[in-house]
Amino acid sequence: MIDIHSHLLPGVDDGVKTFEESVEIIKNLSYRGVSDIIITPHYITETTWTSPRQKNRLIFAKLQERASEIPVNLYLGNEIYIDRSIDQLLKKYEISSLADSKFLLVELPISGEFDDYESILTDLLLKGYRVILAHPERYHTIQKNPKIIERLHENGVLFQCNLGSILGQYGHKPQKLVKKLAKANLIFCFGSDIHHIRDYSEINKAQKKLENYYTEFELDQILDKNPRQILGTVIK
Repeated sequence: MIDIHSHLLPGVDDGVKTFEESVEIIKNLSYRGVSDIIITPHYITETTWTSPRQKNRLIFAKLQERASEIPVNLYLGNEIYIDRSIDQLLKKYEISSLADSKFLLVELPISGEFDDYESILTDLLLKGYRVILAHPERYHTIQKNPKIIERLHENGVLFQCNLGSILGQYGHKPQKLVKKLAKANLIFCFGSDIHHIRDYSEINKAQKKLENYYTEFELDQILDKNPRQILGTVIK
């Protein structure tokens, strides 16, 4: 599996706080079959979670060194909170795309509203970015109106769902919606969205649960082949 969503950069957001914790998580993810991890700290303007790209790269280099003996490839990105200035922030090298690709991981408010998000996402697509919406199953707005997913999909937005959602870790509504998205084959890939040390058996439990919705070929597609497009290492 390739994990495109994780909070393993120490001390920059609500994820891990120490290098030791991060290395421990990376080791356990590797043991559970994760071959590649994109580390995606939050970037939310007008909050304390705005660690700039240059600082993140310095911390990331130290983490790579400390995790060098673990058989997993690490990459850097951001989980970017929806904002009208995303394109400018990218051009100023304030934030990072996923693994220096054209793919962006963008999040919306979990419980609040953001009236202009569809036009912002569409504008990013028109500028040549590949937009991946982080965990759409968790947004209250989409839970109330799943047809939003259809509109975004038609416009070219891709969807990353959390593995924990299929197990009900975020509640019944996200679980119900992620099952619906899986049945409709609308999920581009899954991610751990991992923030802290926890029971890693859930990763394999979730993958087993997904076998109820996908063939072996389809599961390989969303857990490996699709996210591999981000890394530019497509295997036929």
